[in-house]
Amino acid sequence: DGISLEDKKAYELLSQAETLGVFQVESRGMQDLIKKIHPERFEDLIAVLALYRPGPLRMMDDFIDRKQGRSKIQYLHPKLEPILKETYGVILYQEQVMIIANILADFSLGEADILRRAMGKKIPRLMEEQKDKFIEGAKKKEVNPSLATRIFELMAHFAGYGFNKSHSTGYALISYQTAYLKANYPLEFMAALLTSEIENTDKLALYINECRRMDIKILPPDINHSLANFMVEKNKLRFALGAIKNVGKAAISSILRVREK
Repeated sequence: DGISLEDKKAYELLSQAETLGVFQVESRGMQDLIKKIHPERFEDLIAVLALYRPGPLRMMDDFIDRKQGRSKIQYLHPKLEPILKETYGVILYQEQVMIIANILADFSLGEADILRRAMGKKIPRLMEEQKDKFIEGAKKKEVNPSLATRIFELMAHFAGYGFNKSHSTGYALISYQTAYLKANYPLEFMAALLTSEIENTDKLALYINECRRMDIKILPPDINHSLANFMVEKNKLRFALGAIKNVGKAAISSILRVREK
């Protein structure tokens, strides 16, 4: 709440794939994809999370080529542009399939949901029924049957891989928020990130290396200054007592109690 979805630093961090510790986008594969897509707005980040999964490889390539201007963005019908503009003419979300059926073929949203499910399951008999219904509905909207058939086939091709946009948006919001915090509050973010993995030595090593890459200095553990968790101290991070091997919670509590006296 209160975080702008248009923060330049956050999108620079994402586009450069400096995403260790950023929700959903820290794996090597996701870093490769995010570099290729180069997200510049929140809608691009939603698309990144929808694209990164088994199946839609051709969809992924189409999306990247269109976004980067290597392929022309084309719409089979003018009414498709407002529906598909945010995904550069690619049918990426299940909701887009439903809106196309609603706008171009006069399906109710309930009927459009049945169409979405039929396309996802690819049941031949059901698909044929839905195709006939779509073409008939499109005819009433003055879309000729030949074009309606092409649009239906395009929908059917992508719908098998279509992702639920509302789910992707929920993930993207957390991804963006963590990217925003890392870009704008790097010390506080890395202190919290290291603390969250305080018992995982492999992750600690990974994130300590990330601190070095970010030119964040980590002060050594100090019995007089360190707390149980990692903390910010004079524009540096102080190593946590809780991250020292074989130093238990009871010992840490005892140290902190003595210091308070």
